[in-house]
Amino acid sequence: MTLRPIALSLALALTAVPAFAQTSPPVVPAPTEPRETIEGTLSQDRTVIAVPAFATPAVTNVAGLRTDALGRQIAEVIAADLERSGLYAPLGPGSVRAISMAEVRAPRFPDWQAKNAENVVHGFVQASGTGGLVVGCYLYDTDLGSELVRQGFEIQPGDWRRAAHKCADAIYARLSGESPFFDSRVAYIAESGPKGNRIKRLAIMDSDGGNHRFITNGQALAISPRFSPDYKKIVYVSYLNNRVRVFIYDVTNGSQKLVTESANATFAPRWSPDGRQILYSMAIGGNTDIYRISADGGTAVRLTSTPGIDVGGSFSPDGKKIVFESDRSGGQQIYTMNIDGSNQQRISFGGGRYATPEWSPRGDLIAFTKMGGGEFRIGVMTPSGGGARLLTNSWQDEAPTWSPNGRVIQFFRTSPGKEGKSQLWQVDLTGVNLRRLPTPQDGSDPSWGPILP
Repeated sequence: MTLRPIALSLALALTAVPAFAQTSPPVVPAPTEPRETIEGTLSQDRTVIAVPAFATPAVTNVAGLRTDALGRQIAEVIAADLERSGLYAPLGPGSVRAISMAEVRAPRFPDWQAKNAENVVHGFVQASGTGGLVVGCYLYDTDLGSELVRQGFEIQPGDWRRAAHKCADAIYARLSGESPFFDSRVAYIAESGPKGNRIKRLAIMDSDGGNHRFITNGQALAISPRFSPDYKKIVYVSYLNNRVRVFIYDVTNGSQKLVTESANATFAPRWSPDGRQILYSMAIGGNTDIYRISADGGTAVRLTSTPGIDVGGSFSPDGKKIVFESDRSGGQQIYTMNIDGSNQQRISFGGGRYATPEWSPRGDLIAFTKMGGGEFRIGVMTPSGGGARLLTNSWQDEAPTWSPNGRVIQFFRTSPGKEGKSQLWQVDLTGVNLRRLPTPQDGSDPSWGPILP
């Protein structure tokens, strides 16, 4: 499922839709000095952006969806995305007036200046004439009176949320200077039932929790999902009747294939950046080692052989190294090694134990779970082990996974007590913008996939 970018004419005439044409915005003066990248403080002085409901030239019903209602819903998703970034204070369609079709390309800038909005998002929704929809999206600087972003998409009606995410991505990228991350998906384990007998199902959803669906039925225990680099597959571990199997699920056609199986505990499968290999860990006779196997199956290669527990974390973005955890020093710590298992080096030396390392897609940081004093917290360090800092301060936060742009981390948080409910949360690299991700059931083991094409 892909969106088809289209060219938007100045007059919004859409009688001809060139395939995959993308209109670049005209050259305009740069906006006022952009906010520092997401490492900066986010809680203060957020940029105000007005996001009124998108206009429609004629109220039309397309596949049961009214274009005027969609115009409001798209604006609501855009505003929610921008608010989730922590950088912006959006004024959504519930707090600003609606715009006319004529205003889409001719904003009334004094109106938005009066709202203290530094930027305003305008857009439209209309029937495409071929059973689909056309969505146009514009970003303006209200002080300069200039256009900063212009994007258009021809979509199937069911893809309207993706068009909203793409618009939010374009706005975020233009104003922050960072790569986008809203139009992406999350795989995770949906949990239900009593704590001692949890039903664990594989599920996927949009990065904001929308378009949720379950992949497995819960008859087998599912754990440790990870999206493939091309988004077409998910690797995960299935436990059923004392059989432990690593499956690859094809998201497009719903089929799955077996990669490897064993009577031994197997866990933590991870894709290589090129999608050709899978890293996993397996326990044999009280010793756990890390293995690498082709995504097509076959004979696995053992990468570690020291006594104790070695658990694979993830590949570096260039595919040359692997970060993992090991208790060979007497407690869980983080190590790196080459992909052939050579040059194993410890990189964590702070107090407490370190686990579940995950390399950032940018390659600049490694996220981890730090355990000590009865608490689990999410932190980051450089690949050499320097600059370690903690981002959360709760009772039990664990299993970090990175956003596509390497600036936000999702994880799961378990509440104390007999029930021990787990929920998905996310935090940015400042540790300030912390929020829960809505799911229909309890959730654990999130895996944030790359940006969608």
